[in-house]
Amino acid sequence: MEGKRGRPRNVETHKSILSASYDLLLESGFGAVTVEKIADRAKVSKATIYKWWPNKAAVVMDGFLSAAAERLPVPDTGSALNDILIHATNLARFLTSREGTIITELIGEGQFDSGLAEAYRTRYFQPRRLEARLLMERGVDRGELKKNLDIALSTDLIYGPIFYRLLVTGEKLDDSYVQHLVNNAFEGIRST
Repeated sequence: MEGKRGRPRNVETHKSILSASYDLLLESGFGAVTVEKIADRAKVSKATIYKWWPNKAAVVMDGFLSAAAERLPVPDTGSALNDILIHATNLARFLTSREGTIITELIGEGQFDSGLAEAYRTRYFQPRRLEARLLMERGVDRGELKKNLDIALSTDLIYGPIFYRLLVTGEKLDDSYVQHLVNNAFEGIRST
């Protein structure tokens, strides 16, 4: 993990590396990005990057996530349905944006690069699942969702179809679809 390697980061150097990795990813795609190119763009040594990240995939994912973080806030409206709807809609909007299409590329590349697959699973997808879990746990605690709700399965039920459309069918992924999806899922998970 990045926090356990080397000495503490200089904030400006850290930002410069993340920015460089993200810019290169947008410009050229994951396959063309190298630690050397990131170092050149950020005006740091490759050793500096390797002190803080174990590999190219980790620094690229962190650069991507740093740029994406503000577009995926975790809502707290007081309603599990509204929170999940906002969260899932924001995710779908992000995934269909120019920046979000990078996730599709990274998932594809991850089929041939186990380091990249591990990076996007741990740095992107697991945090999104934890956010969804938090939203559903709140709903259970407030009595809005079934007391014995299988939260992991419910997360797959709601978020899985978004990725299925994105990665497999290519069908339209818009706000209307997400609203219909979440409303239908809530028919099964809402407390009675």
